[in-house]
Amino acid sequence: MFDLVDILKSNQSQQDEREKITSVLFYQTDPCRALVEEAFRFEGVATPEICKNSDMAITDHVRQQSVEIVLVELNSSQDVTADARRISHLLPSHASVIVIGSEDAISTIRNLKEMGFYYLFWPITKQELIDFVRSVSDNRQRNRGPGQNRRAKRVSVIGAKGGVGTTLITSELAHQLVTDKNSSCIVVDHNYTSGNLDIMLGLKKFEKREVQKGAFSSSLDLSVAQSLLTKYSEMLSVLSLTSKQYSFDELNDYHNNAADILSSECNFIVEDVSGSSGFTHRNQARWLDSDCIILVISPTVSALRDAGRLKMIIDKVDEASRPRLIIVLNHCIPEKFATVTGADIEKFLQRPLDVVIPFTGKIGELVLEGNRVAQAKIKASGPTRKLASLVIGESIERRSTFNFISGLWRKKGHAE
Repeated sequence: MFDLVDILKSNQSQQDEREKITSVLFYQTDPCRALVEEAFRFEGVATPEICKNSDMAITDHVRQQSVEIVLVELNSSQDVTADARRISHLLPSHASVIVIGSEDAISTIRNLKEMGFYYLFWPITKQELIDFVRSVSDNRQRNRGPGQNRRAKRVSVIGAKGGVGTTLITSELAHQLVTDKNSSCIVVDHNYTSGNLDIMLGLKKFEKREVQKGAFSSSLDLSVAQSLLTKYSEMLSVLSLTSKQYSFDELNDYHNNAADILSSECNFIVEDVSGSSGFTHRNQARWLDSDCIILVISPTVSALRDAGRLKMIIDKVDEASRPRLIIVLNHCIPEKFATVTGADIEKFLQRPLDVVIPFTGKIGELVLEGNRVAQAKIKASGPTRKLASLVIGESIERRSTFNFISGLWRKKGHAE
């Protein structure tokens, strides 16, 4: 029997379903803003929040609300790929991102797809826009499309040997990514029995999460993985496990699976691979699969030799899939006691140092008092901030503490 009431209810239900799409537009031009607003209103879809396209606006908005779809206009951009990559760390991994741009190039579409972004070529009609948005929303429901490739950037901070300051650099990097770069971050602690990550991060009454017998028999899903986290703040958490029942390899597999699941919930996964943890040589496949590797060395012969071995492992990876390498020279002892110079290190590794952190006797005191090296007025603060900028791909002039120190080396007769 023909029932008009049922049809109207069905239509209303479909309308309500469409209106559940939460979205935001970061616009550059008034024509784009007007078209988006008109298209959404005409089709009965809830009008997106409208914000001017700026890093501050993006950071403030997407962190405060649960956004399903983010539309980013880049019509005024000179390089759509570069600008999209620059702001990618500001956008939450759970949101689907549609970039609107006037750059007509297959390479742009491919590059954005690799980042997990959709691309909508401008100019467009209202119908084309709303159809595209509905298609993206449908992909979200079906767990498919470029948005499924959006995962946290994985950064492995590797110590050439124990005692080179890997954990301190990991904690400082994580804090900088959160406080200065406005990115959400999970720090993964690969030391399952001891370690000082809690002290370096400033965590109070910290205990590693105990993995009990039988945990492997239950499914490890997002809710279980989230329960393993220790929250430092809304933007920074720690994944640190221990177990009396499971072996190192078993716990390590469980730990890595949890980190992989959580990569959809943040912008960066920063893994503390201290040389003393026993993780480096047993789990090469793990850290070699990172997006970026930070190799931390100290100015000693033993650290340099181990760094050379690790760099050889990295260099053997095919160039197309090789992770980006950042080399950090951390002076854990006064420079006058160093057994190798920066010039020696560069010659041996056959590449320049990226960051040089000078010795500062106050660092231990700062950390114990709960202060951050990057915010302190000490020589090590600038290089620490520079490291975070390098990780997110900001352009850095090669004027740094290293240039000053290497200049002193050359004055002392150490030719490069």
